[in-house]
Amino acid sequence: FSVLGYLVGANTGIPDGWWYRFMYRSCLNAIGLGVSLAGASLFARTSLAIWMSMVICLGSAFLSFFVTPMATIPKPDTNHLVNTTGFNYTGLSSATLYDNLYPAYGRDYTTTDGQMVDFASVFGVLFTGVTGVMAGANMSGELKNPSRSIPFGTLAALLFTFISYIALSLLTAATCTRDLLINNYVYLLPINIWPPFIAVGMLMATFSAGLSNLIGASRVLEALAKDNIYGFLLRPMVSRSGNPVIAVLTSWLLVQIGIMADSLNAIAQVNSVLFMTSYFAINLACLGLDLASAPNFRPTFKQFSWMTSLLGLLGCAGLMFGLRALYSCGAALACGSLVVALHLFSPAAADPTWGSLSQALIFHQVRKYLLLLDPRREHVKFWRPQMLLLIASPRQAAPLIDFVNDQKKGGLFVVGHVRVGELDGSGDPLAAEHKYWLKLIDHLKVKAFVELSLSSSVRSGAAQLARLAGLGAMKPDTVLLGFRDTAPPIDFFRE
Repeated sequence: FSVLGYLVGANTGIPDGWWYRFMYRSCLNAIGLGVSLAGASLFARTSLAIWMSMVICLGSAFLSFFVTPMATIPKPDTNHLVNTTGFNYTGLSSATLYDNLYPAYGRDYTTTDGQMVDFASVFGVLFTGVTGVMAGANMSGELKNPSRSIPFGTLAALLFTFISYIALSLLTAATCTRDLLINNYVYLLPINIWPPFIAVGMLMATFSAGLSNLIGASRVLEALAKDNIYGFLLRPMVSRSGNPVIAVLTSWLLVQIGIMADSLNAIAQVNSVLFMTSYFAINLACLGLDLASAPNFRPTFKQFSWMTSLLGLLGCAGLMFGLRALYSCGAALACGSLVVALHLFSPAAADPTWGSLSQALIFHQVRKYLLLLDPRREHVKFWRPQMLLLIASPRQAAPLIDFVNDQKKGGLFVVGHVRVGELDGSGDPLAAEHKYWLKLIDHLKVKAFVELSLSSSVRSGAAQLARLAGLGAMKPDTVLLGFRDTAPPIDFFRE
């Protein structure tokens, strides 16, 4: 569109320069902001219109490879690295395809110093073209049937993208010389049957990617805020109207900062590393859920297993550090800092409402090894005390708890308490009291379990605890009680 551009010829065209380009990007970003603020319904209709437009433009590109005759394509006005004025478009040719089979990188003419292109920069640019398949997962809260729509939409998008990219790559390699591909990034414009098709397609593809990431990021921010993960920092992101306006504005501001970079290749490589970091985390979460045998994790994809998650995890990590080690180290450091901040400072860490994957993994492993612990194979050589300490008042028994903790010698230690009463049918009357006993164990820093019993008498409650405390082969073999004397009771908590 600029001076001597393919769509304006010898006309003046639109002004060019860093600030003008930033203004054009900002205008597209502002349109995306307007669509995002309007809500998910307008986003869905806009995305459908964009997809239909891009299908037409992509079809014109495929058709042009077959009908456009051999020609010399002029050099873009922005390419100042070479003096050649034009490059060859050969049409479908086996010789051209053979010449393009093997890598031979050139210099990036969009950078000020003509930086050398390598596999990492090419992968970074191409990888950003498939990140849009996560748009459905980011918008899961807006979908009527997310359990069906997300896997179907994601797999369909992957298949469509894969076929389109493979076909475009093969046809490009069979028709365009290597000099043309290295020195003209918009080669599809001059060879198209109607060049505006490609211009519209590039604009729609760019706008679609920006729009889906803009609205998707705002929903992720809102989800983090609803879980109170980072406390007051994200609390304003929650919206009562259903559309997180503050989260959308925050995402828009971050995009504005990102588009200040002048080179698409620089943005694409950083963007690819960040996306692979998120895919690494998704694979890690799926791997953990599958290994923990979590009952609420039931993937409908039949080919899924812990091995596919592990392969995806290792693939993401390998690509990240193999392509751009410095960017990957920065992303890993940032993620590690967020995790540390979550565990140390997050108000949700003390009382998580979304469940703990680490606890699920521990439960799975403990259950497995408890089943392997056979009480019939006990031997006197490996006997150890497994103690049940019966306590009436924890305020007066703190030294006794410490004493038994020192005597257990790596064995089982259970603190038992009996409350005299009857079940009234309104639920577990000991549930609220149990958490205070756990706080006592944490306060005294002893390694013990807590068992509470509700019985009609202390004697029967103690008998229940002595018989039923423990699990599997880990059962108490020694029962301890405090020694009764005439000394006045002491509240060790106050002292």
